[in-house]
Amino acid sequence: MSRVRLLSDTLASQVAAGEVIERPASVVKELVENSIDAQAQAIEVMIRRGGISLIRVTDDGTGMDRDDALLCLERHATSKIRTAADLATVATLGFRGEALPSIASVARFRLTTREKDAVAGTEVLVAGGKIEIVRDGGEAPGTQVEVRSLFYNLPARRKFLRTENTETRNIEHQLNLQAIGHPDIAFSLVRDERVVFQLPATKTLRDRIRDLMGSELVARLLEVEPGKGKLRVSGFIGQAGVSRASRSQQFVFVNGRTIESPVLGAALKEGYHTALMKGQFPVTFLFLELDPAEVDVNVHPAKREVRFRDP
Repeated sequence: MSRVRLLSDTLASQVAAGEVIERPASVVKELVENSIDAQAQAIEVMIRRGGISLIRVTDDGTGMDRDDALLCLERHATSKIRTAADLATVATLGFRGEALPSIASVARFRLTTREKDAVAGTEVLVAGGKIEIVRDGGEAPGTQVEVRSLFYNLPARRKFLRTENTETRNIEHQLNLQAIGHPDIAFSLVRDERVVFQLPATKTLRDRIRDLMGSELVARLLEVEPGKGKLRVSGFIGQAGVSRASRSQQFVFVNGRTIESPVLGAALKEGYHTALMKGQFPVTFLFLELDPAEVDVNVHPAKREVRFRDP
């Protein structure tokens, strides 16, 4: 008897979700990135019980028709790339086509979406990866994704989640990253019916940092003027003496994507050299712009890491 078997679609999606969806903050990251790619001007995130009970992300982006609303729940269905060549020049935050089906496979999932000029929208209800209801929806133009009872069908994963306060802090951090990376978009976070923050769209990065971190920090930042050439660096860095005991305020973005890069982390520390005390890390809000072909964002399913072709 054969011992090698094909996994069912539902089980395959749950396995994939283990890499993409680690915790509620992962859900928020993926959904907010989709909203940004959909050209949203305002994004609201609502959570209950640290996102374990409910995550709702609402945007005013382009929305989808019914065909796309159903197709986006299929694994590896995406509007971001078409060919293998596109993979080498990814300019959007999302591109793998794994997030929505992965989320829908481990939660009770509701998607409502409507294009701006459409008479009616589409509502899709999914439970554990199986589509249960598809019907007309009456929501405002844009997209709303509701994720309830995360990991309800994977109790082993659910028991490894942290406390509600810890998960909430992770979500807030994730939303802060997106807000800093996209100051021209309005963001709001509502926790258990209480508004945590409402950030209006701003014209400058300085204004967004002030809204998030306060005027005192902004006054101690130095502006990095945008350079010219193939690699353009802009943003703000802390003055000598402005540091933190962790990398919690070390923000680096590559082509609008927040990233983790040991190469850049080491370069920043070396750049400050003796201006930093031992065990301290610089405060940075740096944006690197370069040809998408020069950076590989397809390193990890969660898209946190990138690899530079010429480090």
